[in-house]
Formats: sequence, C-alpha cells, structure tokens
Amino acid sequence: MERGKSAKGHGAAKTSRSSKASSSMSKTGSMSKSESMGKKGGNSLLKQFFVEQLQDIYWAEKALVKEFPKMQKATTTEELAEAITDHMTETEDQISRLEQIFDMMGEPAKAKKCEAMEGLIKEAHNIIDETEAGTATRDAAIIMATQKMEHYEIATYGSLVQLAKTIGMNEVAELLAQTLTEEKGADQALTQIAEGNINEEGAREEEGEQQMEEGDEGEDD
Repeated sequence: MERGKSAKGHGAAKTSRSSKASSSMSKTGSMSKSESMGKKGGNSLLKQFFVEQLQDIYWAEKALVKEFPKMQKATTTEELAEAITDHMTETEDQISRLEQIFDMMGEPAKAKKCEAMEGLIKEAHNIIDETEAGTATRDAAIIMATQKMEHYEIATYGSLVQLAKTIGMNEVAELLAQTLTEEKGADQALTQIAEGNINEEGAREEEGEQQMEEGDEGEDD
C-alpha cells in the first residue's frame, strides 16, 4: 500500500512538473510571438502603409494652414473668424507634432498629396463663391465646409492611433491621440458657434436681401 501511495505521489509530482513546464513553454511562446510582432512592425507592410498615411495627413495639414486665412477673411461673424484663426494656430502645432513623429520613426518629413483634402478644399471654395458675402448663410456654409475637413481628420487620426499601437509605437500613438483630441474639440466648437445664432440668422435671410441693404447704405452716403 505504501508503495502504491508512493507511486501515486510520484505520478502527481510528475504531472505537476509537466504542467509547470507546459505553462512555461506557453508563456515563452507568447513572449516570442509578441516580440516577433514587434520586430515585424519595424519593416512590415502595415508600417509602410502607416508612414504613407502620415505623409498624406501631413500634406493635408499644410494645405489647411494656407486655406484657413482665406476662409477666415470670408466670414461675417467675429466669433467664427476667431475660431478659424485659433484652429490655424493649433494646426501649425499639429504639423510640428507630425514632424516630431517622422523624426522618432527615422523617416523624412515628406508630404504626399491628399486627394481627399484637396477635394474638400475645392468644395469649400465653391461654397464661398455660391453664398452671399456678409450673410449668416455664408458663415453656416463655411462651418459646414470646415467640419467636413475636421471629420476627415478625426477619422484619419483615429485610425492612425490604432495603427501606431498595433505596430508597437505607443509614444507615437500618444502624440497622434493629442491631435485627435484637438480635432474633436475644434469640431465641437464649430457646432456650438453654428447652434448659437448663425444657423437661426441664416434661416431668416432671404435671397438678395444683403445686396438691397448695401444699396440703401450707398444711397444714404
């Protein structure tokens, strides 16, 4: 009986050692896989795509910095003009942040033409041309055009944050997340301006009203 117990105990010990070894191998295998993914991210197709998308949004941000003064000049309300100016300054900081990211990754700060943003900028020009100067309707249109740009950027930065995490670049992800937060904030600010009074004022405007007012002012002079 004692011998049987001993054998049984020996078997239990063997099973325990086997279980520990299996657990150890599992952990080692998991670590190796994680390390392998990290190394793969260093020159993977996903990382190449990530860099290309950084170049794309880099072009977009630089293009917006050039466009914001034109949009600001076309506004009617001071509140909207200030909001656009503030976001232009913020965008300049975002460009610097992207350049910092390129440097961290050992990549040149190269801009790749963003077809989507180019189209949105062209649409903004058309909106300004098709609305009457000095009206709340034009301001509402400018807000809409700007928010379309913001939504594109929000979608882009949101995806870039996740891609950066996937390829193991957490510091890069944190920097991109800062920009994402700023873009969301700018979008919310524009919504508040629109809902404050611009949309309501635009709803009361009638076609040709602004030209008539300007004509009356000319006669008074």
